[in-house]
Amino acid sequence: MTEQEFEALAAKTLSRLADAIEDAGGEAELGGGILTISSDDGRTFLLNKHAPLKQLWYSSPVSGAHHYQAKGTAWVSTRDGSDLEQRLQAELAQAEIDVEFD
Repeated sequence: MTEQEFEALAAKTLSRLADAIEDAGGEAELGGGILTISSDDGRTFLLNKHAPLKQLWYSSPVSGAHHYQAKGTAWVSTRDGSDLEQRLQAELAQAEIDVEFD
């Protein structure tokens, strides 16, 4: 994947996730390649692009830090092979943000 392809895919992914979270009533702010998700109970989830490694980095008060690489249309954890959207959906549900990603 070229740097330009990564940038386009990462931007599209972050924007799509932010829109879905906001549509579900969650608070999501996207700027400068960083998606910040805040829950009503004060927890903050961060997802940002890391261009040098062509990864999305996720920081969670639930599960800690994870790095994701694109595999086809999915983002897969370099640590445990988990899917980013599945993990994010499950963890946001714990914060009472019920979102489903397309």
